[in-house]
Amino acid sequence: MAQDVTSLVTPQNMSFDICTKTYTIPAERLFYLAIASAQANRFNVDEIQSKTGYILFTAANKQYLASVVKVDASHTQLKITPTNNNYYFAPGIVLNFFKYIDINSNAPLVSIPKQ
Repeated sequence: MAQDVTSLVTPQNMSFDICTKTYTIPAERLFYLAIASAQANRFNVDEIQSKTGYILFTAANKQYLASVVKVDASHTQLKITPTNNNYYFAPGIVLNFFKYIDINSNAPLVSIPKQ
């Protein structure tokens, strides 16, 4: 069932389970998709650490940490958590982040030529 726009943008208490999603794609691919999702959702990317697999971004004047964690050989998990541990925020931030990845997870990766 689709949520209406008001419920996606109205701040509410979020559970940690909603902020975590497991994918069956390699960790490196999920990391790049997470960066692309942050940019596509017009979130301000504050810091990227590729070695540890995290992205620090700001959305709606609140800072979030997106962490990519390899679970096993075929599963990778993405966690998006507020940096202040206050889980009172608009669910659309996390749900739209995951939706972009869901839609684009099977798209081929392409290199952009240098100009």
